[in-house]
Amino acid sequence: MNKDIATPKRTKDILQAHGFSFKKSLGQNFLIDTNVLRKIVDAANVTEETAAIEVGPGIGALTEQLAKRAKSVTALEIDQRLLPILSDTLADYHHVNVIHQDVLKADLHEMISERFEKEEDLVVVANLPYYVTTPILMKLLEEKLPLRAIVVMIQKEVAERIAAKPGSKDYGSLSIACQYYAVAETVLTVPKTVFVPQPNVDSAVLRLSLRSAPPVEVKDEAFFFEMVRAAFTQRRKTLLNNLVQHFNAKKEKTNVEEKCLEAGIDPKRRGESLSMEEFARLSDIFVMKYGRELGK
Repeated sequence: MNKDIATPKRTKDILQAHGFSFKKSLGQNFLIDTNVLRKIVDAANVTEETAAIEVGPGIGALTEQLAKRAKSVTALEIDQRLLPILSDTLADYHHVNVIHQDVLKADLHEMISERFEKEEDLVVVANLPYYVTTPILMKLLEEKLPLRAIVVMIQKEVAERIAAKPGSKDYGSLSIACQYYAVAETVLTVPKTVFVPQPNVDSAVLRLSLRSAPPVEVKDEAFFFEMVRAAFTQRRKTLLNNLVQHFNAKKEKTNVEEKCLEAGIDPKRRGESLSMEEFARLSDIFVMKYGRELGK
């Protein structure tokens, strides 16, 4: 068995042996710290009963640590140049399957039904490229896949926004979108020095434990998210001004105000002060009037 992939020397040797050069457009930053990788696997609570899906395995540093503990690992890699490297670095792990696929274009439901047993303990674990973090996370959450958890290394600032609570400067529509589907917590901060090439900012490991049902019930899910986004259009504006602008309802400002009060919410508040429950109440009252106008 080879030495761990995630050391500065071994990573350098692998890259040199294959003549690999980083593509900035793919946001490639490889981890060179085995301890951090083990902590990520710990955070996902991976056991020999767990099937792991990895997005963007790179040269296999995290894949290797997952393979040491998981029942199986399925890794989706978009960069074709990495496939021969992965086939080399992961040669000893016969329960690892690498697929050349863009996760954003993949039919994940089909992939899961073909590759995994029903009721299998399934997690997504990944070191995600910064530039595509939000689209990947929202796809994994919105598609309501049969996952226990999603554990990802992402930009620290984004992890803080996702896990933020009402009233904090980081709280916004992304916090609500993710927390609607999962319980979010930041489990580890990772310095930029443990990556090659070194990014400009620190990272954090975010754990999303999937909910069996959302914490609020709403009449129209799409409209609920529309309302949330509207409330945060301009953070410094009041809820009333943001909603009036979003629904193009200047002539009906009083009506918008009344609906906020009907939901038990002061229209002069800012979006960042509202809890998910308050947004749900607001959404259910507004959907009757504005839902149809938005084609919902």
